[in-house]
Amino acid sequence: MLEIMPMIIIPFLFTLFFVPMVRKIAFHVGALDIPNARKVHTEPMPRLGGLAIFLGFLLGYIIYGTPSAQMNSILIGSFIIVLTGILDDIKPLKASVKFAGQLVAACILVFYGNFLINNLTAFGLEINFGPFASIITLFFILGCINCINLIDGLDGLAGGISCIYFLTIGIISVIKGSTGLEFILTFIMLGSTLGFLVHNFNPATIFMGDSGSMFLGFIIATIALLGFKNVTLTSLIIPLLILAIPILDTLFAIIRRMLKGEPISTPDKFHIHHQLLKRNLTQRQTVLIIYLINGLFAFASIVYILKDANLGYFIYGILLVIVTLFVIKTNVVYDTKEIKKKIHFKKKEK
Repeated sequence: MLEIMPMIIIPFLFTLFFVPMVRKIAFHVGALDIPNARKVHTEPMPRLGGLAIFLGFLLGYIIYGTPSAQMNSILIGSFIIVLTGILDDIKPLKASVKFAGQLVAACILVFYGNFLINNLTAFGLEINFGPFASIITLFFILGCINCINLIDGLDGLAGGISCIYFLTIGIISVIKGSTGLEFILTFIMLGSTLGFLVHNFNPATIFMGDSGSMFLGFIIATIALLGFKNVTLTSLIIPLLILAIPILDTLFAIIRRMLKGEPISTPDKFHIHHQLLKRNLTQRQTVLIIYLINGLFAFASIVYILKDANLGYFIYGILLVIVTLFVIKTNVVYDTKEIKKKIHFKKKEK
């Protein structure tokens, strides 16, 4: 604990006190989130908070990090992803330009840092990805970046979910006695993100913007890949289950938009948090409920890895039932009103 606490506290305090300065910079450069019909907030909000999280991370690395080719790839990739996000926060970029920035950052991790998912062991079989390892790893990194980016729709939501992820990986690392690069990154990022979350939790005074959500997704992917030294089906799935809510939200959004015949990048107001808000919950209540569900997935992961696999399966099963009921009772996958209109219209035609 004497080793871990400073790793959390120093980035936390730096980010906590640096955010007000970033807020002023955001107003000065016009990095503002203007309200519209799709958004929840009603007043222009500064959205450059990712810069503060990134600088807190850099400070933590300067104090506790060790130079290496892998770490260099993380730093260069992070800089590119944050720079892309900052430009988008100031003046929204085309989706293709933003994706290009994400892809370049991911390629640096894969081809310079040698972050690769080479093989997978499952059910007594070993699957070697061979020449497809790079492509699979790139998809994984880009998936994590966009999952966090898409879930960032309410005060404190993306930051809180990321903190749950960092804390869970940190607990598992401590109990298993791991002290590698993922150990350092996890606690540095936990401190930096918590420092920002103080200003971002409802009622927020600043948003993290794409500079923050994409950077968090990038680092989450990096930490997961650092843990894939001997990749089994379990080691691949467990980190993803900790991110169950943002992954499910992204999956539902893709299915929903495909059913409507829309491009998957089309924004809408049918995300998980929007569905909860429609139940007359406040922003704070909605975020806390999502924290709770994601926290239960994280708890199940800790139990599965460190205590009792069967109990872990049982908790996962309960959570799966809850998610299934949620899908049935809401419009998160398909708009029931729209389907009823189409059926009614077809009956009229007949």
